[in-house]
Amino acid sequence: MKKILLLAGDCAEDYEVKVPQQALQMLGYEVVVVAPNKKVGETLQLVVHDFIGLDTYVELTGHRIPVDAALESVKAADFVGLVVPGGRAPEYVRMYPQAIAIVKEFFAQGKPVAAICHGPQLLAACEVMNGKKVTSYPACAAECRLAGAFWEDAPVVTDGQLVTAQAWPNHPEWLRSFVELLGAKISI
Repeated sequence: MKKILLLAGDCAEDYEVKVPQQALQMLGYEVVVVAPNKKVGETLQLVVHDFIGLDTYVELTGHRIPVDAALESVKAADFVGLVVPGGRAPEYVRMYPQAIAIVKEFFAQGKPVAAICHGPQLLAACEVMNGKKVTSYPACAAECRLAGAFWEDAPVVTDGQLVTAQAWPNHPEWLRSFVELLGAKISI
């Protein structure tokens, strides 16, 4: 079975973890969830972001999900692709050298990477977006540009091995683009 690495952390956006995880499992991929400072069997607390008339979103408690492997134990060579969900997790996941190293491995090996919402914050810290066309949650546009990327105000942007999306409402196009980068075919 082909494996996908899903690099998350506490306070990752619930929809941006669970929907890709389950959609990729439906297609026959094994999705391995990892996070800094978490051991196999420990759980991540996910969150749901919602808009209630404020200038920004509020954060509500989401699901808890188990971690499948220790971040330190995984190698990009064992996976066909990487998913980086958004939420608040990327802002602190990017502080861990192991997280930076594994993301850089995926890019160095030319493997497909899917990042959504605040996920590009981690990619910016990894210095892998220079010269690439990307999108993200609009509040992260400045970080993408500072990392040398060409930020586009579009729901989904694909550039080479990288597909980025603004937020979970873009899942259908984002996941379809990622699956195409993986070389899988979806037919109805």
